[in-house]
Amino acid sequence: MSERAIRGSCLCGAVSFEVTRFEGPFELCHCPRCRKVTGSSFVAGVRVLANDFRWLSGEAEIDVFELPLRDHPPPYRTAFCRHCGSPTPPPAPLPEDFEIHAGLFDDPGVPSPDRHIFVEHLPTWDEISDELPQLDLPALARLRGFIRD
Repeated sequence: MSERAIRGSCLCGAVSFEVTRFEGPFELCHCPRCRKVTGSSFVAGVRVLANDFRWLSGEAEIDVFELPLRDHPPPYRTAFCRHCGSPTPPPAPLPEDFEIHAGLFDDPGVPSPDRHIFVEHLPTWDEISDELPQLDLPALARLRGFIRD
């Protein structure tokens, strides 16, 4: 990739990768699944295209957990380093576009977040203190074209 690539890695360094361009959006997701997978108030996820992504090391060190479809679609899939448990990008075959947890990037250059999503699930012990747009499920569905006004 180019010398402008931004590198990322897991906590122990066994898994590393680089991204040459961010597709966006960069969303702060407050849904219950994302809160559970991080143990925090939200996942800070930035979307990239597979063509702008390259593994540097450790793809074989990734495990995947797939939560089956439960109450409603979609099912939930998360990838993580089998050594340190840190989230990772998904292993091959890569989807055309996917989300990477922004905290995995080692280098500066990650864009700023675009919005908060699923804000109706914001835990009572947290509050949003920035000026980013705050979208609940219906607003997000309209934005993504799933619901027309």
